Amino acid sequence: MECGFSPIVGFRFSLHPMADDFVAIIKGALEETDTSAVWMHTDDVSTVIRGKQVHVFNVAKAIALNAAKTGKHIALSGTFSAGCPGDSAGDVYLDMGDAVLNNDHTRQYVSSQFALYPMNNPSYMDMIYREVDRAKEHGVFNESMHYASGIHGDIHDVFNFYEEAFSNARSEEYKHLVMTVSMSMNSPSHGGR
Repeated sequence: MECGFSPIVGFRFSLHPMADDFVAIIKGALEETDTSAVWMHTDDVSTVIRGKQVHVFNVAKAIALNAAKTGKHIALSGTFSAGCPGDSAGDVYLDMGDAVLNNDHTRQYVSSQFALYPMNNPSYMDMIYREVDRAKEHGVFNESMHYASGIHGDIHDVFNFYEEAFSNARSEEYKHLVMTVSMSMNSPSHGGR
């Protein structure tokens, strides 16, 4: 079945609080986030959110920020995906407007890494280099590394870059796109940032 340029975007992620009360931190972050604009399911390993791109990125950022606001060292690892063949459950959420529901502007330093995987696109390296250059222009580029690129800065700037990179990498010709992200917040190695 050809999925077309599906407007559905998904994000499957796991939160890893470095604290004894990790269950309360994870549940608290999920409960404090307005998730009414996305389809969401949590199991014993991860959570998936799906819907319009603007809401998926907004909810992802809000969950990360709400976990980080506990002051505990938080790691998050996840995969954004669009154009996955057969991805249709949650279509009802595509009727949501574009106004985001989570608007907390608390500053939070994030050190992260991302990798873009434009499926079947023979020019994938050009696309990746273009987004790395754009990260440098936006002041969020940290370093080059094997299998990923380092991105850091305030959580709002980092998520803005990630959403723009995801948008820029999508195309009508090559519909299936995957982007992985790993991030760390409140780490002792961040030197008090």
